[in-house]
Amino acid sequence: MGIFKKLSSAKTAVTAPQTYRRNPFDRLDSYIPLADVQNSLYRELREAVPVLDAAIYKIVRLTGGFRAECADRRVEEGLNHFLKNVSVGGNQRGIEAFISTHLEQLLTYGTAVGEIVTDSDGRFSALYNADIDDIELRRADDGFSTVVCVKNYCETVPVEYPELVALSVLNPDAGKLYGTSIMKGLPFVTNILMKIYNTIGINWERVGNVRFAVTYKPQNDVVDRAYARDRAQQVAREWSEAMQSGNQVRDFVAVGDVSIKAIGADNQILDSEVPVRQMLEQIIAKTGIPPFMLGLNWSSTERMSSQQADVLTSELEAYRRILEPVIEKICNYWFRTNGIQDRVEIVWNDITLQDEVELARAALYRAQSRRIEQELKNNE
Repeated sequence: MGIFKKLSSAKTAVTAPQTYRRNPFDRLDSYIPLADVQNSLYRELREAVPVLDAAIYKIVRLTGGFRAECADRRVEEGLNHFLKNVSVGGNQRGIEAFISTHLEQLLTYGTAVGEIVTDSDGRFSALYNADIDDIELRRADDGFSTVVCVKNYCETVPVEYPELVALSVLNPDAGKLYGTSIMKGLPFVTNILMKIYNTIGINWERVGNVRFAVTYKPQNDVVDRAYARDRAQQVAREWSEAMQSGNQVRDFVAVGDVSIKAIGADNQILDSEVPVRQMLEQIIAKTGIPPFMLGLNWSSTERMSSQQADVLTSELEAYRRILEPVIEKICNYWFRTNGIQDRVEIVWNDITLQDEVELARAALYRAQSRRIEQELKNNE
């Protein structure tokens, strides 16, 4: 076959995929609303807001696993065995690890790129999740297709074998090549939330960690005014030793008019519950995860929770539809490299968001429905 000659001439090594490069890390304040790609910003958002990071991992886990079904059972067993044991990134195994990282990248950046890595003989040997910072998307000469390019030092060149690259984009804008991250629109909200958290820390440091103002007022006599500086230094030294005595109880004795006041003791810390919840509501609304699944016990009825679970199920199914072409491309390439002519169907595991009682009740209803249908057929 021609593909083996082409792949053999590539001499592609497992440890050297064609889309590898290191990347820098920027600050949250570098956010530019009109920029197309803000990869470093999105990484910092996940690090700054733990609930956002937890929501993305929750979506990845809830998307669930899958299996490949073929017409030939022996081919199906061989394909599933390969998908279960294929090397991923050098330190993981199994296509589910590859798809999990691919989906996490897709949710974070809106664009995800994966690569099929072959050995020098053109055999399918590994899967690789490319760093999005190493990739640049360009429009092809036909004005419709997308060309995946890799950044190589000072130049950007198209990948040598585009048939080995799997590209996924999430909700791309009209006329755009890159997808849209689920965190789009959150930098402004997150910046406000970080200011609130930072202010809470500063206020607690000021009020909780009590500081004292020790004031020494010299008298009107000449001697007291002449030695005011020396007495002030002595008061400061004695007060410092008294405060640094640790667990030991130590009295502070001073001569003259000395007053001591706690700094910040009269201040009142602002109630941050309402503004923090308002910001978190905006963040969680973007992820589509019900609040109770993230440990936020906000007021909600049982019916509301059930409706939120139904909405989340539809969101997960949409993510599955985006991932299916990538999985099918990997399976079809395995068919070609093994000389097999077959078709693959991806069967996803059921999304289970309800508790065991609800699942048992649903199974009971299905069994009763089948029994009633069978009784109607027998009566006919």
